Amino acid sequence: MTLDATLGFELTDLGAERAHAQVEIDERHLQPFGVVHGGVYAALAETLASHATAAAVMPEYMALGSSNLTSFLRPVVAGTIRAEAERLHRGRTTWVWDVRFTDSEGRLCATSRITVAVRPLEGS
Repeated sequence: MTLDATLGFELTDLGAERAHAQVEIDERHLQPFGVVHGGVYAALAETLASHATAAAVMPEYMALGSSNLTSFLRPVVAGTIRAEAERLHRGRTTWVWDVRFTDSEGRLCATSRITVAVRPLEGS
């Protein structure tokens, strides 16, 4: 089972310019103080950016997370976290995405800047 499936990530839209995902928060996502663990945001951001890039470059190329800078702005304890990714750069070997996370009330709770490496698939 993948990390995405284990954490219950739902990729709802994978475009080459914008992509969306969400996750319904439960006990798997919480750290010991009862708020969403920062790793959930980082993993969802990289998942979303990597899948959106891959959807645009496959089958000749694969997409691999290369850099992930995630900042936390507001604690979330329950509900749904929504992620919207906007592509900032589409290069030959790297794509860069900004990801904004909002809580169930639409408040900004985290942001990420993700760099995705684009590499040839074996045999392409």
